Amino acid sequence: MADKQTSIAPWLSVSNAVKAVAFYKTAFDAVETYRLETPDGLVVKLSVNGAEFWISGDLNDHHNIKTLHALGGNTVRMILTVKDPDTFFANAISAGATEIFPVGVSHGWRLGRIADPFGLHWEIGYEIKE
Repeated sequence: MADKQTSIAPWLSVSNAVKAVAFYKTAFDAVETYRLETPDGLVVKLSVNGAEFWISGDLNDHHNIKTLHALGGNTVRMILTVKDPDTFFANAISAGATEIFPVGVSHGWRLGRIADPFGLHWEIGYEIKE
């Protein structure tokens, strides 16, 4: 059996998976690495420079997955660590994200925050190493 590294990949449940996948492909240059379409809904795995996350739309209740709207707001904030946060940030805004705060330096990080069209907040940046 080959060595398998342990990893954790977030699974984002959104109200419209098709639109979300298109947004992340445009905003973050994400690559689709897995797709499952069933009568229950759509599940997609995306990769941004090797960092993976999952997207699904509203699935039937037997899956016991609640959307952000049902929970009353954001339940998770994503941190996208990249070498060039300015470009990623600008691409996300161009793709339809809303600026929460611009890219700048604070608390040892160069980062900015956006809200994507699905209500999720993304901090985009990197830790400044001295």
